[in-house]
Amino acid sequence: MESKRRTIAKAITWQVLGLATTSALAWFHTGSMLTALSFALTTATSGLAFFIVHERLWARVRWGIGERHA
Repeated sequence: MESKRRTIAKAITWQVLGLATTSALAWFHTGSMLTALSFALTTATSGLAFFIVHERLWARVRWGIGERHA
């Protein structure tokens, strides 16, 4: 099972990548850096929270995880 710290670290690095991508796309579509950053921060915050919940729930699911044979 993955540690909570590892899950959080993965979520943060994923959201940094998403923040940069969303900011660039929103800036392209709106022409406003302030609007783009506001939109990106909102989506990053909600995405981070939902990603952590999603990962922790999946960490409890044993389906698809086989035992390793020596």
